[in-house]
Amino acid sequence: MGVIIDTSIWVDVERGTLAPADIAFYTGDEPVYVAPPILAELEYGVHHARTPAERHKRAAAVARIRAKPCLIMDRETGVTFGRLASDLDSMGRPHAHRLHDVWIAALAIQHNLKVLTRNERDFEGIPGLKVVGLPRTPSV
Repeated sequence: MGVIIDTSIWVDVERGTLAPADIAFYTGDEPVYVAPPILAELEYGVHHARTPAERHKRAAAVARIRAKPCLIMDRETGVTFGRLASDLDSMGRPHAHRLHDVWIAALAIQHNLKVLTRNERDFEGIPGLKVVGLPRTPSV
């Protein structure tokens, strides 16, 4: 299988509130991937840092994350996204407030991957998505 690591996890690693060993406990030997919407969110954070030191620290973290294999968004991703967005709207759970999360979900479903996150609620109700929630206080 494999795992897409959500932005919430990467941010906590960068802040030092989560260790790489904590992530490894949940991913095991499975391959870890990054997705373009996650890189977009992280890059946004770099450019909105309050100080040059914070910007430098965030940029260094993003550079390390960019070394991970990155999934490609293609036609199939777009088709999957459209179906998921429609399904969520039909269920009365509009997708608009969590656009990046639906793109991440589309990639995960397309490639049969799980999403590891600390924000399970962001992915709640997405049909066919396998989500692994990492608690705020890891048990490792």
